[in-house]
Amino acid sequence: MSTAASATSAPASATSAPASATSAPATSAPATAAPAVHLRGLRRVFGTRAVLDGIDLSIARGEFVALLGASGTGKTTLLRILGALDRADEGTVLVPPVRTVVFQEPRLVPSKRVLANVTVGLRRGTATRETGLKALAEVGLDKHADAWPATLSGGEAQRVALARALVREPQLLLLDEPFAALDALTRLRMQDLVGDLVRRHRPAVLLVTHDVEEAVRLADRVAVLRDGLLVRDEPVAVDHPRDPADPAFADLRRRLLADLGVH
Repeated sequence: MSTAASATSAPASATSAPASATSAPATSAPATAAPAVHLRGLRRVFGTRAVLDGIDLSIARGEFVALLGASGTGKTTLLRILGALDRADEGTVLVPPVRTVVFQEPRLVPSKRVLANVTVGLRRGTATRETGLKALAEVGLDKHADAWPATLSGGEAQRVALARALVREPQLLLLDEPFAALDALTRLRMQDLVGDLVRRHRPAVLLVTHDVEEAVRLADRVAVLRDGLLVRDEPVAVDHPRDPADPAFADLRRRLLADLGVH
């Protein structure tokens, strides 16, 4: 697998090699093909337990899908397979060639300044610096280009991680609970920022989260993973801007919580 940054040490790893599956090797989706992500019969087994047991999922280019599920249900495993950080045991996995991941922890390289963290893995040069500065400006941190990661707040560090992911113009953006460690106000601001950036860049997006309100607030579709299967996958039919007090928002939240065993 060819990577622009270490998949285990950097939160935004741009991968250029497709994931693989036992029954049908994954290949890069053609540039004109839709959807951007196509999973059929995906299985991943650990020991005797099938964490993913026949997953069918498609994500169109520009579509934002949120994946909910209790701890240990395989949400992150699914995300890692899409990001070529894990393998499938069976099934078809078709993904775009350019994918980036933002994890819960920013995982910035402490010995590199902010701009260098954003452009890590890109070719060096004036154009690269300009590209990095533009990405930082999009997340409101262009004035922090020469700062050290240790001087950033949690929200600022996560914005740098987001800039690092988007600077590569990914066709698929994978978000693994990227707001979970933030305080409530910063989380809301980051949700708004991500929503705006996704609308601007138009990648296919998969957000793994435990937060039902976050999923309904951001996603075009919400899916629920339970016992290795998707037990719900439906569009979010709530008008923007989405207000938790909206009856349609509250109704979907109630149904999703029921799927998660919360009544």
